[in-house]
Amino acid sequence: MTILIPAWVNGRLQPVEKLEAHQRGLKHKAVSVFVMNRGRVLIQQRALDKYHTPGLWANTCCTHPAWDEDPAACALRRLDEELGITGLYPTHRDQIEYRADVGDGLIEHELVEVYVADAPNNLRIAPNPAEVMATAWVDFYDLSADVTRHPEHYTPWLQIYLRDYQDTIFGDLMRAV
Repeated sequence: MTILIPAWVNGRLQPVEKLEAHQRGLKHKAVSVFVMNRGRVLIQQRALDKYHTPGLWANTCCTHPAWDEDPAACALRRLDEELGITGLYPTHRDQIEYRADVGDGLIEHELVEVYVADAPNNLRIAPNPAEVMATAWVDFYDLSADVTRHPEHYTPWLQIYLRDYQDTIFGDLMRAV
């Protein structure tokens, strides 16, 4: 199955096959979601069959929108597809651009719409095993410290988010806890 994502080729946004975008290191659109509950962050361990960064821990979910898909709708879709999470209303936090080597000659060069959602204590999570091998609720500060101590356990983008954009994404949320 061919998956087309919005990527820039020679300065023009167009649909590009997902693997090709990563092989060529093309800047492309993406969506990342952080689900939070009382100072804790829901993280996921990527399934071992993922074509890059398998087995690494990442934010709650992340993906590429379809060619004509609204980023907010994409965030809701992927929460459901990856984790079986419905009924949350993510808030847009920022747009972030980063470029990172994700192994095997693949590059993530993403223009990411970042969302944060507040979860109730009884949030139902049903991970899709094709996408996610484990989930964990982790204290935000413990996560940030562990990513610094053991970066090899985490995806490059989660490392970048916590190192370079922590205040932008979480600042006022963490001060309120």
